[in-house]
Amino acid sequence: MKIIEIIEVSRPIDQVWALFDDVPDLATCLPGAELTEDKGGGIYAGSVSVKLGPMTATFEGQATVTSDAAARTGEVAGKGVDKRGGSQAQMRVHYFLEEMASGTRVTVDADVMLAGAAAQFGRTGLIQEMSKRLIGEFVDCVEAKLAAPTAEAAAEVSAGEVKGVSLFFASAWATIVRFIRRLFGRTSGDNT
Repeated sequence: MKIIEIIEVSRPIDQVWALFDDVPDLATCLPGAELTEDKGGGIYAGSVSVKLGPMTATFEGQATVTSDAAARTGEVAGKGVDKRGGSQAQMRVHYFLEEMASGTRVTVDADVMLAGAAAQFGRTGLIQEMSKRLIGEFVDCVEAKLAAPTAEAAAEVSAGEVKGVSLFFASAWATIVRFIRRLFGRTSGDNT
């Protein structure tokens, strides 16, 4: 499954890059993520908990992070297993930072592969809806971290716990609204 998101952060590119280059600090802004070990060489062990409607999956595994400070780009390649539910996940994420007059644009281009019970949610479009909401929470956290008056205050900022039920219903509602818009869009178009 391909997910492409473009986010804008109202901070200078050097400040945003410094946060993106600090993997343990940036990970605190990812809802449901927890780093458990820095293995060195850009390899990190950790887990990501995701609540998909009635199902909760905690993927434990590791990710390799590489970055190019001169080009302001990076890549995260990771894989994990949900031992309880038997689902597996692999991802490859490329991110690119660009300077803008109003701050920094971050483009995230991700390939996510799911297997097992979690894969059924990828087919329904629910994963894409949920990823947009999670990225929104990520951006809010990044903005708050970068706006903090001191390093100590920035260290206290982190993403909240992923609220599976409310996230599921919000995503489902967004899907319903899109369907209704398409339906009424066709109806009004047929009358003209």
